[in-house]
Amino acid sequence: MKRLAVLALVLVTLSGCAAIPTNTQPKPIGPKDSKTTNTVTAPEPRQNLDPITLVRDFIDATSNPDRDFAAARAYLTPDADKKWDTKNPTIIESAFATVPTPLGPQDKTTTVLLQGKYVGRLGNDNSFVPRLDDLKQMLKLERNNENQWRISEPPPGVYMPQNLFNSNYRRVTLYFYNREFSVLVPDPRYVVIPPATSIPTRVTELLIKGPGDAVRDTLVSALGPDTDVFSETKEADDGALEVNLTKVGKDLTPEKSKQIVAQVVKSYSGVTTSRVRVLVDGQQILPDQRDYRPSDVSATAGESLLALNANLQGMLVVDGSIRSLTDGNPIKGPAGTGAYGAVSAAQSLDGSRLAVVYRAGGGMRLRVGELEQELSEVDQRATTLSRPTWLLSSGPKEPGAEVWTVVDGASVSRVTRSDNGSWTAKGVNITEISPFGAISELRLSRDGTRAALVIAGRLYVASVVRHDQDVALRSPRQIQPSTLGSSVVSIDWLSQDVLVVSSSLTALPVTKVYADGYKLDRYSQSNLTVPVGSVAAAPARQVQVIDPSGLWSASDITDVWRASGIRVSAGALVFYPG
Repeated sequence: MKRLAVLALVLVTLSGCAAIPTNTQPKPIGPKDSKTTNTVTAPEPRQNLDPITLVRDFIDATSNPDRDFAAARAYLTPDADKKWDTKNPTIIESAFATVPTPLGPQDKTTTVLLQGKYVGRLGNDNSFVPRLDDLKQMLKLERNNENQWRISEPPPGVYMPQNLFNSNYRRVTLYFYNREFSVLVPDPRYVVIPPATSIPTRVTELLIKGPGDAVRDTLVSALGPDTDVFSETKEADDGALEVNLTKVGKDLTPEKSKQIVAQVVKSYSGVTTSRVRVLVDGQQILPDQRDYRPSDVSATAGESLLALNANLQGMLVVDGSIRSLTDGNPIKGPAGTGAYGAVSAAQSLDGSRLAVVYRAGGGMRLRVGELEQELSEVDQRATTLSRPTWLLSSGPKEPGAEVWTVVDGASVSRVTRSDNGSWTAKGVNITEISPFGAISELRLSRDGTRAALVIAGRLYVASVVRHDQDVALRSPRQIQPSTLGSSVVSIDWLSQDVLVVSSSLTALPVTKVYADGYKLDRYSQSNLTVPVGSVAAAPARQVQVIDPSGLWSASDITDVWRASGIRVSAGALVFYPG
């Protein structure tokens, strides 16, 4: 009988194994499938804490976002825990105050006032949104059954000091295309540092969701709207990072596949140094190449459109004349001789064209045309015109055909070239910007998707939205309001998402500011005198500034500013193409 039982067990086991397929196909999984549930209980707060200490420990506990901020939730009452929203952390300055506010008997309940300054918050898209407010948030506490204080009415969300945010979140830069699919544009986000999440997995999820809220009407994705993950984004056995997608789009042409590869590879360039392998349904997306590095996709990314020719070393406006930044000599043509009496100017990205603002008839006028030739006068009369700024051209060998300027501080004009060679002024919708005040400076990013503006001395960044012939500046955000205030004088784009800003502040004559507003780096103060009236910046170029004592240059934020041998007068202007 025992042998028969053993035999029966073996037969059952074999029949069960026979039901297991021997050649299974990979099964697509979505982001939700990759999440695991961790039931580890968060540590309880220290015993017998007074209300002030408990609130400060609660704020400190937000440094651990694991398991939906379980460490911070331990400081809440059960009812408060159910209601507390942790989706979009609010970032506050690292130095904050907790003030007791007695409101009646203190034996069972009390309140604590949380005071400080807001820095910003994370949006639903994981982008940083600046916020300029004083923080005054009341927290209510009550004793539990063990006579320990717990927070019964917490802040409306996670309030995280900036130092803790810096330690627990990482900036990642996604890339999406401009509307013409000619150039990739950075779109920065912030993700939790592991072990709370896998950064490559999170980057894939955010990439699939598309451009962030502020640039949703400006940028587009090469990935179709139904794109999902086919399998987890992770390192393969051979060291390559595998990004395995599915449902990327019906018309997967070779050109579209190249665009997807470029977008994915560029988006991981700041996350990994490994090769990136782009797969669709488990198969490599392009038959001629398996793995990619950022240098392999530079052409599809449109980097040649943004790169300045090595011969274009910048220019100056000095005493009405346009001069070379290389040696200070006037350029050829009437603009160089001073015939126009230039006040400001801009050179197109390809270097072939020039826009000049000059005084005429008690106001200002604009001339545009070929660099060393007679410039055409634009039918645009104004009391004031801001320094011009060029839109990128439509191709590597195409000259710039659109230049912007601010008219009388109250409207924005884009001057375009028609087929017959004439230049015509058209309006830009700035309804969302007009309430902020008079615009003194406007600089288009060299990819043409963002505009940086100085409005009443404050720095703003807006998105450039185009629908056929209608152009608008949307989603304006004030940048570094508490640090720069209303002291900004001049701005320029150092890269696609980084600005160089000059100000009248003695402690901050020149700064490097990230376009999303989260970070600011100080350049050296050495040798500079405030206010710094003009600044010029560009990729792979030294930053040039003009202060009351002359022209100065620096390569990095730690450099001592070096004086130029070129003499400039008061009111001179320095500029690079763009």
